[in-house]
Amino acid sequence: MDTQSNVLTALRHDVPASLVVFLVAVPLSLGIAVASGAPLAAGLIAAIVGGVVAGLFGGSAVQVSGPAAGLSLVVADLVHTYGWRATCVITLLAGVVQLMLGAFRAARVALAVSPAVIHGMLAGVGVVIALSQLHVVLGGSPQSAAIDNLLELPAQVVNLHNHAAAVGLITIGVLLVWRWLPRGVRLVPGPLAALLLASTAAAVFGWDVTRVDLPDDLLRWTPPVLPAGDWHGILAAVMLVALLAGVESLLCSVAIDGQHDGPRTDLDRELRGQGLGNIVSGLLGGLPIAGVIVRSTTNVQAGARSRWSAVLHGVWVLVFVLSFGWAIRLIPLEALAALLAFIGLQMINLGHVRKVHGHGEVPVYMITLAGVVVLGLAEGVLFGLALAVLLALRRLTWVSVHVRQEPGDRRHVTISGSLTFLGVPRLTDELRAIPPGVPVDLDLNIDFMDNAAFEALHSWRLKHERSGGSVDIDELHDEWYSLAAGGNRMFPAKTPPKAHERWWLPWAHRRRRRGSAVPEQGGPAECELTVGAREFHRRAAPRMRPIFTELAHKQQPTHLFITCADSRIVPTLITASGPGDLFVVRNIGNLVPRYGSRPHDDSVSAAIEYATQVLGVRTITVCGHSGCGAMAGLLSGGEKAGSLPGLRRWLRHGNHSLARFIQSDSDGSDTGPLDRLCRVNVMQQLENLRTHRKVAEQVAAGSLELVGLYFDIPSARVHILPNPLAAAAVPTGALVRAEEGP
Repeated sequence: MDTQSNVLTALRHDVPASLVVFLVAVPLSLGIAVASGAPLAAGLIAAIVGGVVAGLFGGSAVQVSGPAAGLSLVVADLVHTYGWRATCVITLLAGVVQLMLGAFRAARVALAVSPAVIHGMLAGVGVVIALSQLHVVLGGSPQSAAIDNLLELPAQVVNLHNHAAAVGLITIGVLLVWRWLPRGVRLVPGPLAALLLASTAAAVFGWDVTRVDLPDDLLRWTPPVLPAGDWHGILAAVMLVALLAGVESLLCSVAIDGQHDGPRTDLDRELRGQGLGNIVSGLLGGLPIAGVIVRSTTNVQAGARSRWSAVLHGVWVLVFVLSFGWAIRLIPLEALAALLAFIGLQMINLGHVRKVHGHGEVPVYMITLAGVVVLGLAEGVLFGLALAVLLALRRLTWVSVHVRQEPGDRRHVTISGSLTFLGVPRLTDELRAIPPGVPVDLDLNIDFMDNAAFEALHSWRLKHERSGGSVDIDELHDEWYSLAAGGNRMFPAKTPPKAHERWWLPWAHRRRRRGSAVPEQGGPAECELTVGAREFHRRAAPRMRPIFTELAHKQQPTHLFITCADSRIVPTLITASGPGDLFVVRNIGNLVPRYGSRPHDDSVSAAIEYATQVLGVRTITVCGHSGCGAMAGLLSGGEKAGSLPGLRRWLRHGNHSLARFIQSDSDGSDTGPLDRLCRVNVMQQLENLRTHRKVAEQVAAGSLELVGLYFDIPSARVHILPNPLAAAAVPTGALVRAEEGP
């Protein structure tokens, strides 16, 4: 039965997806072969092998492998240095290295390379490709170095060849506008459409262009030959191809895993599959292969469910070469060059820049990019890795010392980070500024302390206490100071961080030392709620009792806050609000049933009526979140609701959100359809609120604001969504603090 189900899945999903990927793969493979200075057949062979061999034996269900633009500079240099047939041997040996690394389960180590280096490398390669291929588009010949290509570009523009430039402009123009055309037209991939239209125009108008030179004996096998020269350089080339192709494939696998709901990638198996593919590709005379993000993303978006889509795409390329190889000879080289230039510019992904900017790694990205463009691929990667290591060491030795004066001339000092000899100068400067004789509360929130730092801190403490002051040390992390002061052996490295006992942490993170709740005298384990209530009575209640005493007689919230029942959404936490600020309504999917809708719901309507007519709230906020299960249920057409009839009935209130999502275009962000629906749903619920008469009247009178919030769980960020229905775009009070907080 399982076999029959797999066959039906392949026929329904994987076969159509494989055809789409095949249409994308053929022009890209030809273009990458041109950029690599290799025979055109090498790109097609690599596409076939990448699909069939890496698809069958790799560890990813939907990743598609083939010739990668990111390796084209390396291959071009190898072809120039050793010749094409010798480059095939280097590809074969690189596959052997990848196979061995996969056998020794080294795939996870490859992921230790900073993504900023990889993205910077790919962007640099994209710049070099674009600069070189623009010369071909303009009818000239590229120079050997990127800087030379840049300097020669103005002269090339002045002396451009009209026919070649026309073909290039048609190709780039089609690629630019293709994404904006109707969905039915876009069933034909943009690269294929661009080459078809450019080739047709060149043939119809009889333009003087250079055609693709594809030999008649395309699949005739020519054995590779051993490279001649310094074996140190050859070995370095083998390792470079193996590592670059391997890391690019593994990072692609991780990225693609986030785009589908199927099985996760077995990274070691994927590395072994890539190694086997490169062995076969090198033996048959193909380019080095790697997992390719463009084809893999296309595969997922086309609905692929298993590895058979990648395998079949390789089969279709083989069938095309055997049956329609003559059609390739109609393609102008200038069109392929324009396609490559466009792909090169797309490799400069601004989304990657935003991601590395959030982690302070833009210098690594820029140094790698500049190094690849100015010096070369290997040099750029080495410079990027070196800078990434230096920044990592700087972060590991970062220390923060904050001194705050409190009533009674008391000082509260908080030291955070890693206390090493590098931080001793700053530490001693801050501590010496504390007046002698004053009481000091010292919080150590550190994850490492070496002997130099301990000596500096301990000496200051003894001196301060001799001056008549007191030092009360509280270690919020590991007991580095206590162990050192007691003469105990220190840990040789950082220990896993222990969570602070803070109210906002989940229960599992606050078990520090006490472990799980222990049953008394053989009784049942104590409930976490009971433990939490006792902790509230002991720690929070004495400080908060005056607030609750004041609130005991009447509540006066200013906001009605409608959000999802998801346990990860804590309204008071993400809005920096306290008791009495928010009147909260929670339900599955933060839905607001339209007035008079079916199935009828009185709960949300009653809360809206009470909040607007009795409590007099000034703002109604609808807060959605990323990865919402209710929205996933809507996208699945109710399938994910399973045998939950109540949930299926409730989700009918989300049908307007689903319809709005279907009618709207993508916002161009990197988010998937689920999170886009989560945002659309918030805006739809704001519109649903206006179907309640009192809400509509108060909004029109300007006494009530409607606000949409979206909480991105992985990044812990609260976003204010645009709401044309609200009287004001941004509310005051707690919601502004929420925007500034996470």
